[in-house]
Amino acid sequence: MHTSVAAHYSSASETDDRALASIFAAYTITATAWLLFATGVGILLAYKFGAPDFGRGAWLTFGRLRPIHTNATFYGWASIALVGMAYYVAARSSRTFLYSAKLGWIGLALFNLAALAGTIALDLGYNDGNLEYREWPWPIRLVFLAALVVTAWNLIGTVARRRTDDIYLSNWYTIGGVLWTCIIAVVAILPWYQYGLGQVSVSGYYMHNAVGMWFTPLALGIFYYALPKLLNRPIYSYALGVFAFWTNLVFYPVIGAHHFLFSPLPWWLQTTAIVFSVAMLVPVWGGSANFLLTMRGRVRDLAHSYPLMFILVGVIGYLVGSTQGTVEAFRSLQEVWHFTNFTIGHSHLTMYGFVTFAIWGGGYALLQLATGTVPGRAGLMLHFWMAVVGSFIYVISLSIGGTI
Repeated sequence: MHTSVAAHYSSASETDDRALASIFAAYTITATAWLLFATGVGILLAYKFGAPDFGRGAWLTFGRLRPIHTNATFYGWASIALVGMAYYVAARSSRTFLYSAKLGWIGLALFNLAALAGTIALDLGYNDGNLEYREWPWPIRLVFLAALVVTAWNLIGTVARRRTDDIYLSNWYTIGGVLWTCIIAVVAILPWYQYGLGQVSVSGYYMHNAVGMWFTPLALGIFYYALPKLLNRPIYSYALGVFAFWTNLVFYPVIGAHHFLFSPLPWWLQTTAIVFSVAMLVPVWGGSANFLLTMRGRVRDLAHSYPLMFILVGVIGYLVGSTQGTVEAFRSLQEVWHFTNFTIGHSHLTMYGFVTFAIWGGGYALLQLATGTVPGRAGLMLHFWMAVVGSFIYVISLSIGGTI
């Protein structure tokens, strides 16, 4: 009797593991497809700077391709990849199985439907104008919001049935990020604020929080799980991670107004955004120190693990990019850098040097645990060094060009 019960639970566990691995792999594969597409559009845009007459059709104009590039990167690549990893981390860190595999597949379909419909709409000329990172028509943004709600429900349900006493730190970040983004998405859709200065204020709120309250907490949540796994040692300070979580929540939501310094927005709002931008050094430096101190004394592990190397670059990208954002918030430096290529370099350092490297490091580390498939070392080496060299040439050249 006991043997048959044990066999039943073992079989159920294996089924749940396979379902989780399949969902994780599917999110990663579709996200990678969006990364390739978004990168291709970005290369086309770069080429059109030197050859603006190339591709004269309306569907190949800069005004249509640029939002396709940014939205595909944000909501096709980064969002889908991070959610797939968040599911895996939630189940494994809670020592349980995914609350609902069906909800996981529904969420994936909704994310891809929103990204595909948004891309088609933008290329046909249907968009919400100058609302950066939310150019999709509002019905499509509702589909994306539905995907977020499904994801939040599934993550919370998974952690609620955990077999541990505490909620592991990674789940604080990932669940917090999904819930915060649900709020951000609702605010961005409500019509009452979409006029005049209200529209300007909400634009700053949305586009900055899409990075700092969505991608950042999910990427940091992946760090807090993948680093201890790869190093086989606990995170340096659990308390410091919790402290960084709450200070990020307190300081980040209002700093989007620093994109509109010297604008008609109230001066007190601009000043508050500057002050809170400086305060963001607390969670950024605290979190970065936590990761780097966890890696302290493990240079040999770094040298033999490309997933760790990806994560190390991601941590450095987080530290440098976020500190750079604080420095850019000062009025004296806005006079120098605003509307220059320095800002473009900064945004790519954040989304590529931090978020994308975090996804690659977490993906390479966790996918092999989920599927049992080990990537080839030569391919990892080629991927890592091409990504590092290419991204840093890009960021450094734009930063210099926007300064001198």
